[in-house]
Amino acid sequence: MNPADPRLCPCGSGLSRPRCCALDLTSLGATLAYRHLAPLEAQALKAQQDGDSETAERLALDVLELAPGRVGALEVLYQIRRAAGPQSAAEALVRRMVALEPNHFWAVNQLALLLLGKGDIAGAEQYARHAVRIAPDQAQAHYLMGMALTEAYRPAVAEYHYHRALALAGARDPVVLANFALCLKTQGKMEQARALYQESLAAAPDALHTLLGLARLEEADRKLDAAMALLDRAAALNPGNPAVDLLRAVVLGRQKRAAEAVALLGDMAARGGAQLGPADVLEKGRLLDQMGRYPEAFAAFVEGKALLRQMTGVEYRADLAENAAMRLRGFFTARRLATLPRAGVRRDVAQPVFVLGFPRSGTTLAEQTLTAHPRIAAGDELPIVHEITELMPRMLNSPLGYPEALSELWMGDHREDLDNLRDHYFRRVAQLGIVSPGAAWFTDKMPLNEMHLGLIALLFPSAPLIHVVRHPLDVVLSVFSNLLTHGYCCAYALESAARHYVLVSDLVEQYRQEMELRYLRLRYEDMVDDQEAQVRRLLGFIGEEFDARCLAFHENRRYARTASYAQVSERLYDRSRYRYRHYLSELAPAVEILAPVIERLGYSV
Repeated sequence: MNPADPRLCPCGSGLSRPRCCALDLTSLGATLAYRHLAPLEAQALKAQQDGDSETAERLALDVLELAPGRVGALEVLYQIRRAAGPQSAAEALVRRMVALEPNHFWAVNQLALLLLGKGDIAGAEQYARHAVRIAPDQAQAHYLMGMALTEAYRPAVAEYHYHRALALAGARDPVVLANFALCLKTQGKMEQARALYQESLAAAPDALHTLLGLARLEEADRKLDAAMALLDRAAALNPGNPAVDLLRAVVLGRQKRAAEAVALLGDMAARGGAQLGPADVLEKGRLLDQMGRYPEAFAAFVEGKALLRQMTGVEYRADLAENAAMRLRGFFTARRLATLPRAGVRRDVAQPVFVLGFPRSGTTLAEQTLTAHPRIAAGDELPIVHEITELMPRMLNSPLGYPEALSELWMGDHREDLDNLRDHYFRRVAQLGIVSPGAAWFTDKMPLNEMHLGLIALLFPSAPLIHVVRHPLDVVLSVFSNLLTHGYCCAYALESAARHYVLVSDLVEQYRQEMELRYLRLRYEDMVDDQEAQVRRLLGFIGEEFDARCLAFHENRRYARTASYAQVSERLYDRSRYRYRHYLSELAPAVEILAPVIERLGYSV
């Protein structure tokens, strides 16, 4: 195969353009018309099984140039490209297999795994769900669903599928156990996760993935010496492995051994070798930031996000974001809202406290502070409001989507339907088991829930809405330095993070102008400047007595399932306040975009 041949498809499959990505599947003839190619296809499969990839590739290409719909030949060529690249070709080939045979279980699984590996979580979940529909009795289908849902920040649902996978398999595969442990860790179930990691390591003591997973758990659970011991073990098995060294640098940073962390990063750069992934490069940038090496840190952020876009092919979905905001602005107006009902208040259950704010604005600090109070349970990032927006057309029997489906509430036979939507929310909370005994409240800290502030106010008219704000440049810088997918993947580039921040901020302003809200704005900087006064203000707004334990939020042993987990395990500090000042020249494009919101929120540059 000559990849430079202009007649070949640019995806790298080795097929001609008309027989690959430019192929119109509806133009394919009946499979039986090409049955005379079956022996050639069988030869390709045998050559592959015998390890003769060159012959297998040549035969598969011959078959597919004549009959591009032969699934057997597609499978042979897919496996060759999956093993040796390019991955764009592997994806194109397996997508064609699934398009030709939608219920081909192996192909659907392969496509889901491939998308999961490249970071396309939404695509992976779509095909993982289809795999479960095809084969609900197959352990592999549930295992795949568990992985996809964990990556999609829905670990409580993922846990169910891991349990199903283990029950159906009848055996405890160490790889499955390690990934299940990650799912439990993501929920803050640290002891259960630790037990599964240890069981996995007992069965496969040299598994690097598991050693690193357990080391990350110990680091997150503040057991830094245990994490370092696991990294020593991993390094002995995998000398010079960049993932091991990078995690060691992270632990060193948390142990306040800055000089050693910097030296290790320097050694990694000098060695070169295996390329770090996007998450690793961003982590390296955050370490450099801690060391005060700001130009190098920002260069790492830029590199990490470029790698992420290259690997996933994903950019900010500006058209979807802007369309959603336009529809929400058009529907939630004072004139419309004056004629809409509100849901009643349930007195028999704990009530939600919505902690709102753009990712990296200080919402985790606010939640850790509140949930140190004995009457406030931690709900964390609950996806339920988003679920309701998707369920709404069906639940309201409406031909319209969200938010326009709410117009059904003007009909006499739908006047009580907001109560049904509210009750769905409470049922899901009960299923997740997040409300501790004695709690009167629970937090819902789903990032960017403020996009749905209008719906939340209709469903929970008396719920406290705590909107955490921070200097927009600090927020956008922090978003850019972390691996986040919230907000239509706005964090994949600096300018798109700034544009989405403005879009959301403008939408919140409209809600505040058009609706009556039980709303409190909390400035992160005020929390740092006068913690006790702001904590008293927060608790008074909710309606709870002051509790001094809320001042010691860092002693809250709950694992915060966000990028801020390490910061909120320390006492309140001010080193993250106005951090943008170290990066003013690099942030120039964002400053221009954010200027109106910076002024509106009372900040300056």
